[in-house]
Amino acid sequence: MLFRRACLRLAVGLTVALCALTLWGFKDFVPPRAENANTYACKDAHPTEKVTAAIELYNTAPKDDIFITPYNQEGILPVFLIISNDGDQPITVNNMLAQLVTAGRAKLEALTTDDIFRRVAHISGSSTSPQRVGPIPLPGNTKNKKAQKQYQEILAANFAAEAVEPHTTRSGFLFFDVADVKQPVEGAHIYLTGLRDAGGNDLMYFEIPAVPAHASGPSAP
Repeated sequence: MLFRRACLRLAVGLTVALCALTLWGFKDFVPPRAENANTYACKDAHPTEKVTAAIELYNTAPKDDIFITPYNQEGILPVFLIISNDGDQPITVNNMLAQLVTAGRAKLEALTTDDIFRRVAHISGSSTSPQRVGPIPLPGNTKNKKAQKQYQEILAANFAAEAVEPHTTRSGFLFFDVADVKQPVEGAHIYLTGLRDAGGNDLMYFEIPAVPAHASGPSAP
């Protein structure tokens, strides 16, 4: 009887492990389709400049199911950013600075691609002859296939537009480190600065609430 129970536990464990390997082997990140920023609940519209910026949080199910990496469990808040240019001239966003300001006045800048990857891949040091994913050395015990998929997902998800053409919408994710932040969502705002018009002039900054004023924000770590 004990032998049969041990075999059963082993079989269950192997099944779970195989399912996890299958998930990592076949699931790919597919970015959400962005609508015009004016259609979102959390937005800041500049009618004079004809530019609107909006956000959606992707820190709870089912939204965060699009990722292969559980960012929420890693203390990272994914924020989907949408910028719509309804004017007749392009705007540049390659020098944009994104900052999350919480109700407690904590100010958090969006993480870089490398910062995100180091956190989710649990990289705290390097080995004498490390493998590499992109420019980042991996510890010797890091599974390269999983790390590769994580890195590719971050590159694909990250907001990387350099400009928003006339009558066009661009989108992508911002990631914020909220691991040690009390109440990172409710009462928080995203501030965007550094957007410029076709003449190189700064647009007025954008201030976007993390949750609609009439709603309670989803909890985050």
